[in-house]
Amino acid sequence: MSELIKDTPISCIRRLPADAVNRIAAGEVVERPAAAAKELIENALDAGAKHVRILIEGGGLSRMVIEDDGKGMTVEELPIAIERHATSKLQPDDEGHIDLLNIHTLGFRGEALPSIGSVSRMTITSRAKGADEANELRIEGGVVEGPMPAAWTGLSESGTRIEVRDLFYATPARLKFMKSERAETMALTDTVKRLAMANADIGFVLESNGRKVINLAPEQGAFEEARLKRLGAIMGKEFRENACEIDAERDGVFVTGFAGLPTLNRGNAQHQYLFVNGRPVKDRLLTGVIRAAYQDFLARDRHPMAALFVDLHPEMVDVNVHPAKTEVRFRDAGNVRGLLIGSLRHTLAAAGHRASTTVAGDALGRVITETQARQAELHMEGSEGAGPSQATAYQAGTSVLQSTMGRSSGSETWRPPINETQRAGFQESGVPHYEGQSGAFEATADMSARIEPNEMETPQARELSRFPLGVARAQLHETYIVSQTDDGIVIVDQHAAHERLVYERMKKQMKFDGVKRQALLIPEIVELSEDEAMRVLARAEELQELGLEIEPFGVGCIAVRATPALFGEMDAQGLIKDLADDLVEYDAGLALKEHFEEVMGNMACRGSVRAGRRLTGEEMNSLLRQMEDTPHSGQCNHGRPTYVELKLADIERLFGRR
Repeated sequence: MSELIKDTPISCIRRLPADAVNRIAAGEVVERPAAAAKELIENALDAGAKHVRILIEGGGLSRMVIEDDGKGMTVEELPIAIERHATSKLQPDDEGHIDLLNIHTLGFRGEALPSIGSVSRMTITSRAKGADEANELRIEGGVVEGPMPAAWTGLSESGTRIEVRDLFYATPARLKFMKSERAETMALTDTVKRLAMANADIGFVLESNGRKVINLAPEQGAFEEARLKRLGAIMGKEFRENACEIDAERDGVFVTGFAGLPTLNRGNAQHQYLFVNGRPVKDRLLTGVIRAAYQDFLARDRHPMAALFVDLHPEMVDVNVHPAKTEVRFRDAGNVRGLLIGSLRHTLAAAGHRASTTVAGDALGRVITETQARQAELHMEGSEGAGPSQATAYQAGTSVLQSTMGRSSGSETWRPPINETQRAGFQESGVPHYEGQSGAFEATADMSARIEPNEMETPQARELSRFPLGVARAQLHETYIVSQTDDGIVIVDQHAAHERLVYERMKKQMKFDGVKRQALLIPEIVELSEDEAMRVLARAEELQELGLEIEPFGVGCIAVRATPALFGEMDAQGLIKDLADDLVEYDAGLALKEHFEEVMGNMACRGSVRAGRRLTGEEMNSLLRQMEDTPHSGQCNHGRPTYVELKLADIERLFGRR
């Protein structure tokens, strides 16, 4: 085959015909129906539309209609609009020059309409604002007919209606690469959702084969409030209820949006969105940013929900990198990345001990489902005369509850040993104290609520119940603390909660004292490619702050001189290679930080209060107060909740009172 190619004569250079040029462009700009819809919707938004309606059939391949109520086009503008590189979105300066780096619109390349028209049967009907009539232009496989007068039945007095039939009929080979109708519909739906998320003040309707898939009215109210409503309508009510607002700025770069609490997570990263100057983009920068910001709170196979909006001067970002405008390039990517990570971490820290409301919802759902199943089982057994009646079951449950309460109030509570000096100091100050393996619980005198039946309604207990996590009332199975708040109850997993407290204390201590290094007797030599070695060595100072000391050792080789003492014996080869991979993919050395968190997490787990450890009332209340004062205490180091809060209304629903 290679010989055949060599022997093939090279023909003279010639210009390609216009239809061939447009079809080549269509292969880049209009790779599938979703891409065509994106281009046409962006044109509608740039035209000032307040409502956009999309109708599709056959996943958009058979038929696609985009209607808007924008400013429309005049009869003179219609023929120009379908010419290659004709656009209204780039205006020359006084000297006639056009600045391609100062882009304020969504679409500007002037390729979409001629490209779509070259591979489909397209009809454009438009009525300009203030015009007496509408006009229509037809393009079939690149052949133009019109413009001509047409009837107008648009969304308002002005606007544009573009109908695309038989997409890619003129390029049958491309049709073979299209996916199923369902897959193409899902891709197009995702495109519309992303554009709707970025434009909360605009209404969007999407109909597929006569069925409404999306129906979003323009959101009213303040900007951030309207944006959260729109995000909630698309990402779900759970996200709206458990999202933390982000608002940060650095060196002319603004980051806004919302990020979900760590306990609200998913099994994939599909619910992570990035918008740059109102443009939805898919960038690997987002993956690295989210992973770096949440790596302290989630297991590696869990992913948070977030919608981040980056706004900066158009000259600081190149939106002309990709023909479909799905990727961007920042002039200072490091600044943008650092701002995104910093704003996310600050927002999560500000959330304090808060955990997502879905935790309680999930718990209630499981309880209700299991209760209904058990009731059905008892009903079946009773009807057959072979099982206990409901009254018998109730009596059995009551006796178990009574025996449990008796054990709780009558049994002797184990207390950790303390020396006499400590005992005297605590008695003088009146501060209850628990000295554990890895740290102390301390509580002020007004927190010492003993769990005794005759003290359930003391003024001190009522005062403690006003705290966010309430006053401790009981400990169940030496594992779970039950506390009472003004409007419900809280159930705390004592081991998971204390694990997070110990972990945060260790991080603070390490930040204060620095990372101690252990020098290797014989340096570890790691072989990489030259590019990989250069990337890792460029971060040598940053890695040294984390206890990893490296230096060059010939071409493509790195010598590891010291490692963090916290790690003990470790696989330096594997760590350096993981760092090199992270720097290529995310432009960040995440592997080392994740290793730190894994080791400290394991140490915190071993040093925390274990399940099965009986606590006094003072110790339980001290733990609750520390949780309220510690950032991220609503979830353990793996993203699992440390407590579940049930409101009285939830409990009343369990018992059929609501």
